[in-house]
Amino acid sequence: MRALPMHNATFWLFLVTSKCLLMKAEVMGSKSGRREKPKDAFEDTDGLYDPECENSGAFKAKQCNGTTCWCVNTAGVRRTDKHDADLKCNQLVRTMWIIIEMRHAERNAPLNLDLKYLFLNTTLFFFFQYENPLITIDLKQNASQKLAGDVDIADVAYYFEKDVKGQSIFHNDAGINVSIDNEPVKLEKTVVYYVDEIAPEFSMKSLTPGVIAVIVVVLVAIVAAIVVLVSSSKILMSPLPPPLQVKEMNEMHRGLNA
Repeated sequence: MRALPMHNATFWLFLVTSKCLLMKAEVMGSKSGRREKPKDAFEDTDGLYDPECENSGAFKAKQCNGTTCWCVNTAGVRRTDKHDADLKCNQLVRTMWIIIEMRHAERNAPLNLDLKYLFLNTTLFFFFQYENPLITIDLKQNASQKLAGDVDIADVAYYFEKDVKGQSIFHNDAGINVSIDNEPVKLEKTVVYYVDEIAPEFSMKSLTPGVIAVIVVVLVAIVAAIVVLVSSSKILMSPLPPPLQVKEMNEMHRGLNA
């Protein structure tokens, strides 16, 4: 069993600023082989935005950009379609499971790695798994046992995601360095999935135009195929004229041409 060497890993459990306040600070600064996922897991398709935070540092359940509003989970990730300012977000839905999926660069051989490591600290559970070329980290948190002062799963995941992408929150920190048996591992892509205690409320409206176009093309192709099939069946089933009728029709045709 090997663990990923992570710098300052213990700080996550004690010295983390809430994700909502971190995102707000970043926005202000900027103005100057895959494992099957749970069916309700979804990605953050919006990225960084200027969030509204509670005094505690938590995200407000309703976030807006001008007159456009949406509901978020405790990780600040949009979990509904975007609506006008009349949108009601009755509660801040809790994110109970975050899946961080890292893809390493192509290699001649898989990593010599068996990452199945369960770590427990109060209510935070970490599970590492390797399936070439994916390193998957599951973070789960038992909400019923989480105390008011405990670090939230969303904050831990955000620090880790920033480190992996080389965008560390800490000044002059290049980010996390992953190595196995002293061999550096180059990470090419990182995707984060969120699973909430209540399923998200997306509709067809949330699909991108490209996806909708593909769906329309497929439906048109299916309808066209059905029409062709029905027409072909009618032609094959039509009765042929009797030989006598054919002969009479030929004679009438010759008479007209005489």
